[in-house]
Amino acid sequence: MTTTPKDGLSAYWMPYTANRNFKASPRMLVSAEGMYYRDDAGNAILDGTAGLWCVPLGHAQPKIVSAVQKSVATLDYAPSFQLGHPSAFELAERLKKYTGGRFSNVFYTGSGSEAVDTALKIALAYHRARGNATRTRLIGRERGYHGVGFGGMSVGGIGGNRKTFNSALLQGVDHLPHTHNLEKNAFTKGEPEYGTHLADELERLVALHDASNIAAVIVEPVAGSTGVLIPPKGYLKRLRELCTKHGILLIFDEVITGFGRLGTPFASDYFDVEPDIFTTAKGLTNGVVPMGAVFVKPEIHDAFMSGPDGIELFHGYTYSGHPLACAAGLASLDIFEQEGILEQAQSVAGYFQEAAHALRGLPHVIDIRTIGLIAGIELESRPGKVGARAYEAFTRAFDDGALIRVTGDIIALSPPLIINKQQIDELFGKLSAVLKNLA
Repeated sequence: MTTTPKDGLSAYWMPYTANRNFKASPRMLVSAEGMYYRDDAGNAILDGTAGLWCVPLGHAQPKIVSAVQKSVATLDYAPSFQLGHPSAFELAERLKKYTGGRFSNVFYTGSGSEAVDTALKIALAYHRARGNATRTRLIGRERGYHGVGFGGMSVGGIGGNRKTFNSALLQGVDHLPHTHNLEKNAFTKGEPEYGTHLADELERLVALHDASNIAAVIVEPVAGSTGVLIPPKGYLKRLRELCTKHGILLIFDEVITGFGRLGTPFASDYFDVEPDIFTTAKGLTNGVVPMGAVFVKPEIHDAFMSGPDGIELFHGYTYSGHPLACAAGLASLDIFEQEGILEQAQSVAGYFQEAAHALRGLPHVIDIRTIGLIAGIELESRPGKVGARAYEAFTRAFDDGALIRVTGDIIALSPPLIINKQQIDELFGKLSAVLKNLA
């Protein structure tokens, strides 16, 4: 169906959006503060998704606003090739400390997608630097999301992201099976019991290709964009064991789980599983200025520094370590450390989980899964119209003053970590009312 955009809306080609439908009936956000957006009609919209998983500290956080304002008036931009600026180095040291010193170096990017492609390039170049140039094969996972760069799409496992660009995806990529199993694990709180054995599929790929040809495995500790898929108990530990056994690098994509989403600094802390490399973005700057970062273990960084003098890695971005992003990142870390944000998230996680599972039994709800301050509510699809039911829930919830996120027929909730119990009640109360009246 072709619709006519409202005046002033036609020029902007919106991402991951049905543009014609949106522009015929737009939903416009004009301001935000704390836990709430406000639309162009003046209505308050409770943010149940932390924007796009990226605003853990709430909107218009005064300390971050002040830090960015000061930065733009002092140093608006600085090139990062052969030059530096103090806040980029300060933030890297602070981030290193935030990992407990276990990850020694940080490579800045402009987004999560860029962070993933960077991590993959570092993995390939690391093996080459060590004389293992045959280690070029990459392994992702079905239903994984690693951004929209060609590298990230290649190791990612979401069909809709891949099909149009199939001929241009990287060669030499395999995928582990996803761990989602409604029959065995429906309505699980935390890590499900069934599915640990799926990590052993890595052994099959090693037998097929030989470990000497495999560079890295990349997974999300908790898959977010595909609909909140939580790893079975022991699954990530088993992946770690197998990667160590075969000399394969393990990469965690923590773009969603990093910076407190599970009540710990990173998901690796929550699951007590340490990757060799991990990616971040989103919560790194509280979503205020785009930024990503790749963290590496000391032995990976040092492998590059033992070669001939000169540029060690031919890679980087115009906006790597942007001064405004660094200012936002430093202010965000201050808030995490000084205002007990992780403790706040932990204190309401149980209440949030019970509120989510209280939706069980409502019409069309076939699964609820929760971990930390993340909930996935899966709805039964309408025949021949996958995603239509959840999308209707999204639009009705927005009209009722709550922002949720949907992927297919799965509702994903990931509110700012500052959410309190009253706001949890408000969020799930609005969602419950929507689900009760959903056809």
